[in-house]
Amino acid sequence: MGLVAEFEIHCDALPLVTVPTAVPEATVTLDLQFTHGDRPLFIATVTGGSRTAVENALDDAVDVRAWTLVGRAGDTRRYQVHPALSLEEQLGERLDDLAGLEALATADAIIERIEVEPDGWRQTGWFADRDAFGSFSSFWRRNVGFRLHRLTRDGEPESPGDGLTDRQHEALRTAYELGYFDVPRRTSLDAVATELGISASSASERLRRAQSRLIEETVATTWPPLPD
Repeated sequence: MGLVAEFEIHCDALPLVTVPTAVPEATVTLDLQFTHGDRPLFIATVTGGSRTAVENALDDAVDVRAWTLVGRAGDTRRYQVHPALSLEEQLGERLDDLAGLEALATADAIIERIEVEPDGWRQTGWFADRDAFGSFSSFWRRNVGFRLHRLTRDGEPESPGDGLTDRQHEALRTAYELGYFDVPRRTSLDAVATELGISASSASERLRRAQSRLIEETVATTWPPLPD
C-alpha cells in the first residue's frame, strides 16, 4: 500500500525561497511545467502580501530570469516564472549528487504540493511504497535537511494521537520511517536516537510513552468491553 507524506526540505538554495523571505505575509506554492525543456518553468501561486512587494521580490531573485502575471482571483495571483539558473548553478554547492536529484524525478512518487518557505520547501507527496519514500527522504537527509511531519497510508485519515506531544510525534514517525517497527527490524534504537539527537535511553522512553498514549486513545477506548 502507498504512503502519503508531508515534510520539509531545509535548503535555502531551493528556487524562489527569497520571495517568502522578502514578503513573509505571502503564501507561495509552486507547480512545475515539464513541457519547457530540461529546466521546467514554475507556476507560482501567491496568496496574500502586497502585489508590489511580491513582484519586486521576483525581480530581485537571482534564480528568476523572467516572470509573467497570468491571472488573479481576489488576493491570489498566479505567475509563470522562468528559471535563470541551471540545476547545477542553483544547487551544485549544496548537493554532492545532482545525478541522484535527477533520478528522484523518475521515482514512484507524485509531489502534489510545494509550499515555498524562507529556509526551503514544505511538500506533500504520494509514494508507491516504503522503498520509494526511503530513497526520497534519504537523499535529502544526506545532502541538506529533512523533517517529516506526517506519514500515513493512502486511503486512511491522519493517524490518531492528538494527545501526543510534538516530540512523541517526531519520535514515532522517525522510528517508523527508519524501519524500527518493521518485522524484522531494519534499524536499531541507537540509529533512531541518533536521528533524533538524543540518547538511546531517552528515545526508548519517548517511544514507549507515545505508544502507551496511542493505545489509550485507540484500543483502550474503542475495544468492545469484556463480557460479564
